[in-house]
Amino acid sequence: MELYFDNSATTKPYDSVIDTMREAMREYWGNPSSLHTKGYEAEKKLSEARKTILDSLNVRDPHAELFFTSGGTEADNLALLGTMRAKARNKGKKLITTKSEHPAILEPAKQLEAEGYEVVYLSCRGGKVDMNEYMAALDKNVVMVSIMTVNNETGAVYDIKKLFTMAKAVSPDIVTHTDAVQAYMKLKLSPESMKCDMMTMSGHKIHGPKGIGALYVSAECMKKRTLSPHTFGGGQEKGFRSGTENLPAILGFAEAVKAGVCPASVGELREYILKNLSAEIRPNIPVTAAPHILNVTLPGIRSETMLHFLSSKGIYVSSGSACSSNSGHQNYVLPDFGLTDKEADHSVRISLDASHVRDDADKLIEALNEGLKTLVRSEK
Repeated sequence: MELYFDNSATTKPYDSVIDTMREAMREYWGNPSSLHTKGYEAEKKLSEARKTILDSLNVRDPHAELFFTSGGTEADNLALLGTMRAKARNKGKKLITTKSEHPAILEPAKQLEAEGYEVVYLSCRGGKVDMNEYMAALDKNVVMVSIMTVNNETGAVYDIKKLFTMAKAVSPDIVTHTDAVQAYMKLKLSPESMKCDMMTMSGHKIHGPKGIGALYVSAECMKKRTLSPHTFGGGQEKGFRSGTENLPAILGFAEAVKAGVCPASVGELREYILKNLSAEIRPNIPVTAAPHILNVTLPGIRSETMLHFLSSKGIYVSSGSACSSNSGHQNYVLPDFGLTDKEADHSVRISLDASHVRDDADKLIEALNEGLKTLVRSEK
């Protein structure tokens, strides 16, 4: 028996995604930039995939763009570095983000600080952006606001439309970006209605392949040239991401979008797990929660200890962001949420997908209860 509850780290590719990528490598191996028939065939498939993803975001403006990247991290880097560095007059001005962002946002933000830009990091207690801090930071010196849609560790859903509407009210020239990697295909997203100029997505979080992501860029940003490239070469993706497009991965990404669904049963199963957890386990519930992520704190048992116990039974959860779990760095998201460092070290993340059924949840709950009874506790 294997039960995978770590879908926020990565997801198992759909069979149709694997089949699509296999077909792409056999039939559409031409370079999309080539002018002959094989190139045209590849370019046509590339355009179809781009349209599939834009349609999934309900994008109606024909002048909006979608640029394919090597993943969510590159898309985030392109958004932040490409926007803040786009114009010389931006130097020294302000980027607003949160303390709870993925490292794909926080690391380029640190780089911008080192280059002389100002970065404001907002608190997110209880999974809600501190509005007093936000209002105090918003002024005409702000070039960009970047706030994630769904937090990858707590499942907190941030009110992006409200936050970005406030930014645009201060200045319509403020560029708004959201890392929607954990929200895409889980929540209904429309960057146009969310007042969102740029949006990041990733293939491997939605049962597509690894190594492929995308950045949506609004028509207004394209018109005002508020984004500049930071990868240079052959000018692919309209010059914003040079390098021959990874067509098999792009088509696999698009196939995952076409095949993907986040039914109501995912949220219902999350609620079922919540209701049936041992009273000793404390759930960390954000103000507004995504349907697929549940973070809980264990009573006196380190998350790594429980993780290995569950893994021995073929049940896989996470003790934190997979991008930092092997680095030895302490979890920063849960303390920002309101947990102590010790509580954060005793917390696990359960992340669901559409394949899970109630029997899977019962087995997870049973294994957690067994762990509570048998594992050595570090505190009473």
